[in-house]
Order: sequence, then C-alpha cells, then structure tokens
Amino acid sequence: MFCFPTVLLIIMKTLFYNGRIFTGEFPLLEAFSVEDGVFGEVGSNEELLSSTSGCELIDLKGRFVCPGFNDSHMHLLNFGQVLSAAPLYKHTESLAAVIDCLKEKLRSDPPAPGGWLTGRGWNQDCFTDTDRMPDRFDLDTVSNEIPIVITRACGHCCAVNSKALELAGITADSVCPEGGSIGLTGGEPDGRLFDNAMDLILRKMPFPDKNELKRMIMLACKALNAYGVTSSQTDDYCVFREIPPETVNEAYRELEASGELTVRVCEQCNFTETDQLTDFINAGNLTGKGGEMFRIGPLKLLGDGALGSRTAHLSKPYLNDPENRGFSLFTPEHLKEMVSVANSRGMQIAVHAIGDACLDEVLDAYEAALLDCPRADHRHGIVHCQITRADQLERINRLGLHVYAQSVFLDYDNHIVEKLVAPELAKTSYNWKTLLDMGVTVSNGSDCPVELPDVMKGVECAVTRRSMDGTGPFLPDQAFTVEEALQSFTAAGARASFEEDKKGRISKGYLADFVILSGDPFDTPPDELHSIRVLETRLGGKTVYQSSDQ
Repeated sequence: MFCFPTVLLIIMKTLFYNGRIFTGEFPLLEAFSVEDGVFGEVGSNEELLSSTSGCELIDLKGRFVCPGFNDSHMHLLNFGQVLSAAPLYKHTESLAAVIDCLKEKLRSDPPAPGGWLTGRGWNQDCFTDTDRMPDRFDLDTVSNEIPIVITRACGHCCAVNSKALELAGITADSVCPEGGSIGLTGGEPDGRLFDNAMDLILRKMPFPDKNELKRMIMLACKALNAYGVTSSQTDDYCVFREIPPETVNEAYRELEASGELTVRVCEQCNFTETDQLTDFINAGNLTGKGGEMFRIGPLKLLGDGALGSRTAHLSKPYLNDPENRGFSLFTPEHLKEMVSVANSRGMQIAVHAIGDACLDEVLDAYEAALLDCPRADHRHGIVHCQITRADQLERINRLGLHVYAQSVFLDYDNHIVEKLVAPELAKTSYNWKTLLDMGVTVSNGSDCPVELPDVMKGVECAVTRRSMDGTGPFLPDQAFTVEEALQSFTAAGARASFEEDKKGRISKGYLADFVILSGDPFDTPPDELHSIRVLETRLGGKTVYQSSDQ
C-alpha cells in the first residue's frame, strides 16, 4: 500500500475583474491581479481572464477602484487619543452641549485616580448660545476636583478648569512661553491657553506607557481604514512631549513586527530645539529610514497658530481684532537654525504655516538654508499654506517646495476667512490650484483630528470649493478637477514621502493598496461626492476594512 503525501494548494495570486479602475491615469481599466502584496498585470477583463489558472477570482461588479488614500498630514496618535476622550466635535453646536458632553463622559467613563478629563473638537464659531470660548468657570461646573482640559478643534488653544490651573501652577504672575499666550480676565487666568502656553498644562498631565500608545495607534488605524486611508504622514511627537520620540517609534515598529499595523506610517518628526534635533539625527534617524510600514519622514516644525483661534501670524491685522496679527511660534533666528541643521544633514523638512507673515519667515529660512547647502531634490514643504500672497506663491514654486494642503478646511473656513482676513489677502489665499498649475506638487490631507480623515469629503471640498452646508464657493477658480483631487490623495502624497515609485498608483510592481468605493467619482454630481462610501480597503492586497453595507 502506497501513501501519497497530502498536497496543499496555496493560491498566491488574486485576480480582480469587472471593475472601473482608476490607476492614476485614463482610461479607466477593468481588471488587475495581486500577488505577494503587490499589483501584477493591469488591463482589460479579456486580457487578464484569458489565464486564470491558480488564481482566486473576485468580481468587482462594476464598482470603482482607486489607489489607497494617503493622508499627507495628520496626527495619528492624537487621533487615537481623541477617540478615547469626550467627543466634543459631535457636540459643538453650543457651549451648553459641550458642557453636557463632558458631564456625560465624567458620569459614564470617569478618569482613573490621578487622571484628567479630556475632550477635543469644540469651536466657538459654531456656538449658538454664545460667541465666546469656554473658560475655567464653565468647566468648573463639570468638576472642580478633577482636572479638565478641552482642546479646540484646531489644536492651537485649550480651556482648562480651576483644578488644572492649580496643578500647573498657573497664576497671574506666570511667565508665558514664547510663541504662546495665557488668557486673562480681570487680571487673572481665565483657563484659556494658546499655542506654546498649552505646554504649561500638557506637561502636568499623566502620559501613557508604550502599550497604551500602541492601543491608541491601533484605534486610529482602524478608523483610518474605514475612510479608505492606507498611508498616513503623521506628526506624533508633539502629542506627549514627556515621551521620548524613540518610544513612539518603538510602538510603531513593534506593531509593524507583529503584523498589527494596518496603515503605512511616515513620521513627520516634530522638534522645537536644535539640540534635540541634532541628537535625533545623530542616532541615525534620517528621512527615509525604515520599512514599508513605518519610516522616518521630514523634520516637522510648527510655525504659527490657526485662523479659527486667531493665532495664525498675518501681515495685516484680523478684521474683527485690529490689534491682533497672531504670532509665530519660533523667532526667525531659531527657525533658520532648525531648518539649516536639518537641510545640511540631508533631512527633509515640513513647516506648518497658515498666516502669510509666518510664511515669509519660513520661506526666508528655506532660502537661506538652500543657499548655504544646495540640494537638488529636497522636497521641503509647507503644511497648510492657507493665507498667502501672489509673491509667496511664486517663491514657493521657485524654491521647489511641496505643499501639504487640506481642502476639507474649506468646509469651516468658508464661513470665516472673509470675516477675518483683509480682502486683498483673501483673494490670493487657499490658492492650491494656482500652485498646481505652476507645477508645484500639492498633496492633500485632513490634519486629523482637526478634521475627521474623511477623504471623499475632502475631495468634494477640493472640487466644489463649497462647505457641506452649501456656503461658497470660495474662489471657484481654485477648484480641482476630480482627477486632480484624487491624485492629491494618492500619487501626490506618495511623492511627498519619496515613495512615488512604490505606491499611489495601481500599476505593476506597486504596493497593492486600494479602495473599493460605492460610486464612481467621475460620474457623481460634485456636491454628492461626500456621499460616496468606502466599501472595502485593502493593504498589500489584504482586507483591512469591509463595510457591512455592501
């Protein structure tokens, strides 16, 4: 009697057919194969179905497929933290609703002993019962025993209760850090802290251990996958300043090693001091170091505040606050030093600049650094690039900079920009189409948790220049085509991280990251693009999200 060994047939190749596939260029195709985590042949049904031996076949049923979405600037770790906090972004229609949300969070999920009650997402511009920011007296009605800190949607100011002020030792005599502001009412702290002054509070809060960091990362990745996001360029080191950057990196690398990381992460490395940056680089952390799931990206610098909190640094005063132009978070000298060090050591740089006065300082720093140490393909960038002048747009192009835009910001900013910014300045702002036409690469993102990482909402804002409630359009001549909007969330993001040869397209040899959508964006009315749902998200060909509503 002969015994034959059992033969296991392992299907390594999957063929997807009968779809409407946007590869990154036209025409739309019908089919593609995936093998060992990368795309194989891409073409027509007839071409690929002619040889299906050993293939798993998946009928796309005419659905639209495009490369996985790349959010080119966000705060992934912060998003995970916010998902664990009071969801104020869902209750920002009034100050009363914010307070009620905090009370419910305290009742249903109180912090552990020694912990703080936190929340994020309030926006006083949306309040219907008052036109002011929350203060410590409002938060004292929630608790005067448990410290409370709630962060505005923009992330550039917060409100705290009296207990938090006490623990941080903030009094009328406290010295405010450079690049920040402590709110005062009647000469006493009112619980409102702006930009760098927020560090006075954040450094007193308990910080998570590495396991908790990993939990937050996984929570955020799961949410990102549901929006079709397979790549994230994220600024994480600023979330918990007391945690060494290497600990954050270790959390990501351990999740990568265990196969639990479901978003490809490029870390935008946030530092404020030159010696910290130098030590980081000397330890071998340079742009591009890492693998396909986690890698070091650019140095990230925070140049100024935000428009909504009236802390973006403008060249002309805010229209509703003639004594205020906002402020930069670095002195011009310090900014130039940081940029020079990174540039000379071969590191890419990305600087947050929302106000045009801040942008002047950033462009000066880039120009000086590149004059001192020229680099042919540096891909240094401007994050946000919102309030701009025509001369600055030309300068961005001349310096060969990348722009990390957030089209979704128009949903809110359409309501405020012309109320805050001088008309002659507003007309050359949010001019991402002008930059694109100049030849500047413009990628897109959400700055999550400032906004949710809702890519199709971002696509709609890019195409219509309108808010979801119909406000606008703001500067309709700056509208992207649907193709340009999709490219900004795919190929342009890949180029921002020097990965355009491996992802951002459905093409042979590229990483098989793709999204199956419920509708075809090229065949959808522009004001309905946000309603297109993500049905399935695949990373390296493997499903990381699948909608229950197919």
